[in-house]
Amino acid sequence: MAKTNRILIVVTSVGEYEKAGYRTGLWLGELTHFYDVAERAGFEPVIASISGGYVPLDPESLAHDVLRELGTDKRYADRQFMDKLKDTPSVAEVDADDYDAIYLTGGHGVMFDFPRSERLAELLRRFHESDKVVSAVCHGPCGLLSAKLSDGEHLVGGRQVTGFSWPEEELAKRDQAVPYSLQDELKRRGAHYSTADTPFATYVREDGHLVTGQNPGSAKAVADAVVDRLR
Repeated sequence: MAKTNRILIVVTSVGEYEKAGYRTGLWLGELTHFYDVAERAGFEPVIASISGGYVPLDPESLAHDVLRELGTDKRYADRQFMDKLKDTPSVAEVDADDYDAIYLTGGHGVMFDFPRSERLAELLRRFHESDKVVSAVCHGPCGLLSAKLSDGEHLVGGRQVTGFSWPEEELAKRDQAVPYSLQDELKRRGAHYSTADTPFATYVREDGHLVTGQNPGSAKAVADAVVDRLR
C-alpha cells in the first residue's frame, strides 16, 4: 500500500454540554501540538470534523497560560492556520485510503458526537484493519467506544489504552456535566486501561498501531509516537 504522507485529524462539531451551561469544543492545544510535530516530520495533517463546517473551541483552552504551552499561542495568532477551522470537511467526505494515520483530538465536545458517528467508527475500522496507525488523546478515545472490527469485536478489546481519567474529570470540575466516564466505558469494552500515577502527567500507551494519550499534555508525545511508527 503506497504511503500518502497525510494524517487525518478528526475534531468535534459540538460546542456545548447537553445537561449543563458550559461551553466546550475542540481543545486547541491537542490539535496544534500534534499538528506541529507531524508537519515538522514532513507529513501533511488534514483536519476534518464530524459534521463539517465551523469547529467550536473550548474557551478554557484559550486561556493565556494554556495557549503558551508548546507554542499554541503562535498558532492561535496565525490567521491562515485558524481559518482551517472555519469550514472543515466532514468525516463523511474523507476516505481512509488517502491517509497513513488517523488522530482523534479531544475537548469535551467529542464525548457527544464521536461515539455517535457511524462514519467515524467505520473509518477507524478501516484504518485499523489496513494496519494503519490509529491514535487519540485525552477525550479523543471516546471515538473508539463505537469502533468495531469486521468480526464484531470492539477495536479496543484486549488492547492497552489510556484516555482522560475520572480523577481528572473531578479535578476539572466536569464530573457532574459529562455524560459518562471515559475510563469506565473503555474498560466495559474490554480495554486494558491505565493512567499515569499523577493526574495530568504526560502518559501514552502504545499497543501495535494503536496509540493513545491520557490528557492535553500528552498530545505531543502521541504525535512523536505516531511519527515514529510512520517512519
